Amino acid sequence: MDKGLRFKNKLLILGLYLFLLLGNFPAHGQDKQRLSFPIKQYKLENGLQVILSEDYSLPVVSVAVAYNVGSINEPPGKTGLAYLLENLMFQGSQNVGRMQHISFIRRTGGDLNATTTEDKTIFQQTVPSHQLALVLWLESDRMKSLEITAANVEQAKEALIEEIHQRKTTEPYLESFLTFDRLLYPNLAYSHSVIGNEADVRDLTVEDVKDFYSTFYTPNNAVLSIAGDIDKRKTEEDIRKYFYTIQKGKDIPLPPSPKPSGKEATIISKEFLAPLPGFHIGYRIASPYSQDFYPLKIIEYILLHGITSRLYKKLIKGSRIARSVSGSIEERKELATFKIFVSSSNEIMVERSKRVIFSEINKLKSSLVSEKELRKAKNIFKMDYLNQYATSADKAVFLAEAFLSKKSLDDLPDELENYLSVDHYSLIRIMRRYFTNEIVFDIKIK
Repeated sequence: MDKGLRFKNKLLILGLYLFLLLGNFPAHGQDKQRLSFPIKQYKLENGLQVILSEDYSLPVVSVAVAYNVGSINEPPGKTGLAYLLENLMFQGSQNVGRMQHISFIRRTGGDLNATTTEDKTIFQQTVPSHQLALVLWLESDRMKSLEITAANVEQAKEALIEEIHQRKTTEPYLESFLTFDRLLYPNLAYSHSVIGNEADVRDLTVEDVKDFYSTFYTPNNAVLSIAGDIDKRKTEEDIRKYFYTIQKGKDIPLPPSPKPSGKEATIISKEFLAPLPGFHIGYRIASPYSQDFYPLKIIEYILLHGITSRLYKKLIKGSRIARSVSGSIEERKELATFKIFVSSSNEIMVERSKRVIFSEINKLKSSLVSEKELRKAKNIFKMDYLNQYATSADKAVFLAEAFLSKKSLDDLPDELENYLSVDHYSLIRIMRRYFTNEIVFDIKIK
């Protein structure tokens, strides 16, 4: 994309940010916040879901191909498969040579990205609108005929093992996050690292990779999301041309069901080679598909987002008893957890930080949030929500992720309003329901 166009987009987003922070959007009940772009959804005979959204503001188009697969779907002892496949998807297919996919996109002046998480894998490209057919051809070729050879697999394994080593040296708290996940999530499928375990990665075979690819990287386990400057009729013709002949895959095996989570608090202390002591606090909360999720998200913003959030003001800006504070609601399929991480200069400050956090949580259980604070949290949330589809690339991914999350696209126009309509009383109700049994994990320095 042209740098000038990117700069203009950033200016528009900055203007939107200032507008929202000033609180200049209509109050609840005056005007519903709805999606401002069209959506068309349909399915090919082979099961491929297609989502189209026209946007003629710029002469570009973005394509996201999202597969409903992540580390949750990996068999025991074969962690790292999903992350490995992300790499292999650029190593060539029947009609595309090794790394040619990247060079084709960049030659058009386009941009691309890929990501693998616990529950999804997404490949994204943005190109000039007249290059859409090229992207569809590239994506269909690797969906149909990925080149999986012993040489490709070994090379991808070595690259992944190197990344595992790098992360251990560059992310000093990594091991504590992984240990904390094992406390929060009920079984190995939901708690192991997305990039996998080194021993498991070394033992992966070509047959393991081929079986995983043929099972999950199929049209009936994927969604094709296209947003931007498109001729809808021509786009539908090209989609059919490139994807129609790809055979439907076998029935997709469901990931293992999570075991019932216990109510008891768990407190564990252990020494890690981290630069500062700290701690994790977590709560098992409602499913992302629950109505309770809307107030839970606003609580996340009240506590953790922005320089006016409660924990930032109490721990960083005010008393400065913590060096860092971060956290969010983390979703993994039907599971969700509320996670907080804090580092402090010494163990005395660690204990003080904990007391502050539990004090703020107890206040939210017993006292109404002021109208001003609630409005400010909603302003910041709204800005983040709208930024999910600020560009054509964002929009393509937003729609693909919405589909994979089992949300009905027909319900999307009302989703933002559901968050913005959260009131003071529902916050207290939700705090009392879910913030009762914390799981705490301390990080002590040798």
